[in-house]
Amino acid sequence: MTHFVWNVDPVLLSLGPITIHWYGALFASAIFAGLYYMKWIFTLEKRDVALLDNLLMYVVLGIIIGARLGHCFFYDPSFYLANPLKIFAIWEGGLASHGGGLGAILGTWLFCKNNHIQTLWLLDRLAIATAVFGIFVRLANFVNSEILGHQSDVPWAIVFERVDAIARHPAQLYEAIAYLLIAITLTMLYRKTRIKDRTGAILGLFLVLTFSARFIIEFFKQQQASYALESALNTGQMLSIPFFFVGIFLLIRAKHSAQSNGEK
Repeated sequence: MTHFVWNVDPVLLSLGPITIHWYGALFASAIFAGLYYMKWIFTLEKRDVALLDNLLMYVVLGIIIGARLGHCFFYDPSFYLANPLKIFAIWEGGLASHGGGLGAILGTWLFCKNNHIQTLWLLDRLAIATAVFGIFVRLANFVNSEILGHQSDVPWAIVFERVDAIARHPAQLYEAIAYLLIAITLTMLYRKTRIKDRTGAILGLFLVLTFSARFIIEFFKQQQASYALESALNTGQMLSIPFFFVGIFLLIRAKHSAQSNGEK
């Protein structure tokens, strides 16, 4: 079977000393797409859109720092503990979405604390924007030929020629599609139902859907951690389980709160 061959140059544009990589361009696109979504939500709810510029700084810094530390200590702790200065070598690559998620939550909490906004209210809205953000990040991974899937003979398997000549599951695209469907689902529920009035419900549903998808897709991915667990599950799946149960807790909490307020 002939499979699609992917061999795109990671450099999008090079003008003299200035080099723009696809990854950087798509990561920036992810940030602006998420910001656009938040501006749309704030406008609908008649909130101060000017606050979002400050929020952007908190969340982006939280994502980058959290994702980098997550990669270092979730996936390759022995190397980075032996070479601590390498933690700062972010240009060498290495970001972990679980760490980025924790960093975004911490950044949001700090922003809310400084601006007297209810943290869960804002996290509910940010959950939708985060799903949109995830689409672009996984497309960036695809362009970069990273986060590879297992070898496969399915008709849609892809050969990442910059890596090897093996046809693989396009795991990055699986995740991008999952995030797209999650973003559409959350947006429709936000617009058509009362879920936005149930504090924590959107975030809870986002966590359940996202980390259920992530858990399943991990079966199609190559091992990313530098160590092997004595388990049938890999590191990404083990890290997804707590997020999933936090989501379940938030959904139950939101339902009980709605019932106590007389909602059906």
